[in-house]
Amino acid sequence: MSAALPFLCDRLPGTEYGYGSDMDVLSDAVSAMRTGRPHSSRRDKYAPWGMRFEASPGAGFHVVLRGSAWLIPAEGEPVAVGPGDVVFLAHGRGHALASGLDVPLEHVRPGSDNRWPAPPPAPKEGTPDAVLLCGSYQMDRSRTHRLVSELPDVVHLPARVGAHRSLRAAVELLGMELEEPQPGSDAIVTSLLDTLLLYILRAWWQHDRKATGWSAALDDPAVAAALRAIHGDPARPWTVEELGAESGLSRAAFARRFTTLVGEPPLAYLTWWRMTTAGRLLREEDIPLRRIAERAGYTSEFAFAKAFKREFGVAPGQYRRQVS
Repeated sequence: MSAALPFLCDRLPGTEYGYGSDMDVLSDAVSAMRTGRPHSSRRDKYAPWGMRFEASPGAGFHVVLRGSAWLIPAEGEPVAVGPGDVVFLAHGRGHALASGLDVPLEHVRPGSDNRWPAPPPAPKEGTPDAVLLCGSYQMDRSRTHRLVSELPDVVHLPARVGAHRSLRAAVELLGMELEEPQPGSDAIVTSLLDTLLLYILRAWWQHDRKATGWSAALDDPAVAAALRAIHGDPARPWTVEELGAESGLSRAAFARRFTTLVGEPPLAYLTWWRMTTAGRLLREEDIPLRRIAERAGYTSEFAFAKAFKREFGVAPGQYRRQVS
């Protein structure tokens, strides 16, 4: 199964975000840096308990299914997490999760494949004080999209009646699969984790984001239209004039607005996205370099290889061998 999020080709049904929407740009931004397989586990905890998660290149989440906990970030104030709450840590900074602020913390160290160790055996008797879902995603931090880099250190999504129904449904399904594995659970859990990631980001996007930086870019109709055009067809030989026409602005006015909100000129972003797309294809698709060059907007394999090496520091073939 491909490590990338599935939403580049198959969008979530039943949502107001149709193909080509701002949410698809967010999906693309996450897919660009997602690698490997996500992992998750269900943990029954008996007070007092505490877990410390070391800094890592990945991202992680915690869901409190029952009971309560304290999320203690590397910086900032502790966050009280109650039943049904979801917390997402996008930047891989160390943090702790505990039943109280003064309890000893057990270090949890993921393995070489980013998989967390199995939880210790639960006592035969007694009801756990807290039931948690903990998960992790592998990320290529060298290709962090600016939209993702602007996420806060801790995204806290409190449980509210009637809020984030799709997110709650995904959490419930994931919890069921982890509690009682059935034939096919391995593939189902992987797909649910990918789905959960986008639901978390959607909930943040709809309710908690601040309209600054890249969020402001997607709130601007003209710039958002250009971004959708670039993400929808990165192979097209776009010019600033054509992107401006997509945005309904003159060349000069569009270039100024795009550069101000996105942080770089339109064609510079186009090149970055083409190379990011090429890197993902090299990681995930067993197709000839010629075809990857074409899908990245290059008619010459030589020109593509030269641009790729300038961006990644290695030739495309070498990059593919390194990440395979």
